[in-house]
Amino acid sequence: MYKFPYYTEQDQQKVIEFIKENSFAVITGMGENYPVATQIPLAIKTEGDKIFLEGHIMRKTDHHLAFEKNNNVLVVFTGPHCFVSATWYTDKQMGSTWNYMTVQAKGKISFMDEEGTRNAVKAVSDKYVGTNSSSAFDNLPADYIDHMVKAIVGFRIEVESLENTFKLSQNRDKDSQKNIIEQLRKRGDGNSLAIAEEMERRLA
Repeated sequence: MYKFPYYTEQDQQKVIEFIKENSFAVITGMGENYPVATQIPLAIKTEGDKIFLEGHIMRKTDHHLAFEKNNNVLVVFTGPHCFVSATWYTDKQMGSTWNYMTVQAKGKISFMDEEGTRNAVKAVSDKYVGTNSSSAFDNLPADYIDHMVKAIVGFRIEVESLENTFKLSQNRDKDSQKNIIEQLRKRGDGNSLAIAEEMERRLA
């Protein structure tokens, strides 16, 4: 991870809020010959000072089998990102860059029994579908859920370390930062606007 103190968010609660907002994450582990990865939505839970990530994957896939053999995993949460031109700096004689926000969680994955798998599916469904929809977990036919649960397995990852890089031009002077914000707003796409808003919050 690209680590500098000025790119690191020190407020743990802000980091947790970030992974909750960007919970479609990549889980990676080590397979027989190559790393394996899968990208899935996660439910983020805190219990005291501990953080847990819950979700479900298909059974007997390469990543399921790899995680069973080696339960050490890396989870990558990615947020907004955008190109930043050096022409926006007060000193233009330097390289352009990329601003972005990302969090990496390392921990151990454990797989659930059938009841735990049902609860994991329900947690993710309740978060994204809600509880009042006709497609809400509690409103789905029992035989459909029974069939689905046989093909998937729930898991829980206990986070052992949480690192972040919120690279938002903190190493530039305030005039450069203000101009970057202005230029990103002019660009107007979703990623640029999200980075501009985060930079502006930190300047306020």
